Amino acid sequence: MCTAALCGTLLLASCGPGTNSGAGSASHTPVSIANAPAELPIPHGKGSRTPDDFNGDGHRDLVLNDLVKDQAHADDPGIGIVYGGARGLTPGARQLLSPRKQAAPTKGQLPAVFDAEESCDLDGDGFTDLVVSTDPPYDGQGQPPVPLQLLFGSPGGLTTRAVQLVVPPAARFGNDWADQPVCGDFDGDGAKDLVLHASGGRLTYLRGPFTRKGAPKKAGAPLPSPGEVPTGPAADVNRDGYDDLMVRTAQGAGTSAVVLGGPDGPAETGVVLPEGIDVALGRFGKGKALDAAVGAMGETSLRYDLPDPTRATLASPGSVLDAADFNGDGLSELVSSGSRLRVFKGRTTGLTTAGTVIVQPPAHGTTRLVTAADFDGDGRADMVVRTYRSETKDTVAVYAGVKGDGLVAGRPTVTFSTSEFLTP
Repeated sequence: MCTAALCGTLLLASCGPGTNSGAGSASHTPVSIANAPAELPIPHGKGSRTPDDFNGDGHRDLVLNDLVKDQAHADDPGIGIVYGGARGLTPGARQLLSPRKQAAPTKGQLPAVFDAEESCDLDGDGFTDLVVSTDPPYDGQGQPPVPLQLLFGSPGGLTTRAVQLVVPPAARFGNDWADQPVCGDFDGDGAKDLVLHASGGRLTYLRGPFTRKGAPKKAGAPLPSPGEVPTGPAADVNRDGYDDLMVRTAQGAGTSAVVLGGPDGPAETGVVLPEGIDVALGRFGKGKALDAAVGAMGETSLRYDLPDPTRATLASPGSVLDAADFNGDGLSELVSSGSRLRVFKGRTTGLTTAGTVIVQPPAHGTTRLVTAADFDGDGRADMVVRTYRSETKDTVAVYAGVKGDGLVAGRPTVTFSTSEFLTP
């Protein structure tokens, strides 16, 4: 069960105009997993176009990696899925995906690593699928095996054993792992594709739809790339009907570039962005094209870029970023995660520090944004944050987006601990 400390409320303060009053949305009633049944059945759906909807019921679901353990230094238990409902996430309707039950063996050996990497409807059946990274056996000679596996969604959610992603030899280059997957419709044909890391400044491009055996519709020679690390989520940056993605020169700090999709896939390099630790894409101003925010080194500033990479600088002690529209005005807010969580309001003139919402965690620990997305279907993004207290204790809290300058509600609508996934 959730303790009082774990179910505590994150306190939100603000800087400048637009002070958050701490009042929650009238349409939301706070729910704690402590008040929910030990486990609820996963609702059955008929298929939808909602992102991250593994059971196809039209409600968005939440994916969680790095679950807390039942005892310190124990093995990673797997991946947690919290299924959504008409009022948002329902912690009682949860599922633990473990290597023992869901992973595909390689050479008769089940993986020890089982981490969610990406999600989209790869086979086009209306149920979101999950791309998982594993650690197949490898002797260090030649090309390593493909570490990615696919879990296909269904009316009951992610219920079947994974299959290994098929990457044809002609689509690989060099002896690096075929990893870092990014989903998107990069060729504009309506089917979801996958982009993977290759090596030597190239990307592996797999065209969808994918079969239930993990094979792409088509895969050609690796595409030239301005960097080594493809990064999602994909988005149509220039509004030309093709998804685009970010590619970074390296993990951690480094420059990055927008790689533009087209009839031949993500083959054209667009704007190159300054060095930083993270990049978020969003509509932060009135322009038709998306903008980019770069988390700078040393948690000193956020650079607001696109189409001109020197457009502006926004001071903030944060470098891990996400973007979403919390108040439903059509403009994106920027979430900055570092020593604190901050939400910068998007305006027609661009991002501003006025009315910045600061999230204060309820307990000692490390607090990070998990995701920002619309889980309750009201057209406004919600914020999911997580505070790690130890290897065995954490808090996940969901804050609803609200109209106006408050941006997010002052009290969470849902709180729970990932330790609940370990409960029989």
